[in-house]
Amino acid sequence: MATNAQWTVIFEDKLIIKQGSKEYKIDNDTFWNDTKWSNIWAIQYKDDDHDYNDSVEYRDETPHATWTNSNLGNFRTQFVEKWDASHLAKLQSNWDDNNIDDETSDEKIARLGAKPTSYSSY
Repeated sequence: MATNAQWTVIFEDKLIIKQGSKEYKIDNDTFWNDTKWSNIWAIQYKDDDHDYNDSVEYRDETPHATWTNSNLGNFRTQFVEKWDASHLAKLQSNWDDNNIDDETSDEKIARLGAKPTSYSSY
């Protein structure tokens, strides 16, 4: 298993977890049902220059491998961007739901700042 992973992906639960932050269930069956994921149980990923910190864990007897050796593509575009989009939607929802009776739009912006329009983990 990876040491000090920053990201965990649990395929059975369709979860992407950013350590020290929230986890998001990504309801996108087309993504999760891609054949390249069919034998993967979980991924532990640390975005650094040390590939040995990563682990792709398989469902069968296939030995666990590093992300690079698994040749599965770009981790950021496949998982981090999905987490970021879900997190942005949550931030926007929290902003939308944080209301005070009779507060104007300008007052809300002064109190909370502008509604979030983007989010990036990097």
